[in-house]
Amino acid sequence: MKKKILIVDDEPNIVMTLEYTFKKQDFEVFIARDGSEALHILESNCPDIVLLDIMMPDVDGYQTLKYIKNKESLKDTKVVFLTAKNKASDIEKGLKLGADKYLTKPFSVKKIVSEVLELLN
Repeated sequence: MKKKILIVDDEPNIVMTLEYTFKKQDFEVFIARDGSEALHILESNCPDIVLLDIMMPDVDGYQTLKYIKNKESLKDTKVVFLTAKNKASDIEKGLKLGADKYLTKPFSVKKIVSEVLELLN
């Protein structure tokens, strides 16, 4: 069965790159361009993993993570923050809120793929 990944980011280039990469890895890929779109997708789908930007219009990554952590049907969903916020305090906050990994931009696509596969195995 295909693994499902939800990519949440408001930068089109990042979304396109990651979508292409994970489709090649045989994932079913869902895309959200902001937090509210992500919440909408999460209502009807249970992805195995979510790649989540923090700084987005409308609903930010922190709020999206809280939603995932509080929803029973998503309790096994892994969450990876993928963000330009790279201060120690940001990373600490993200992990405290329950993110499984915290990766900073700019990123290596290869590294993201290996981190995602590692989390799912």
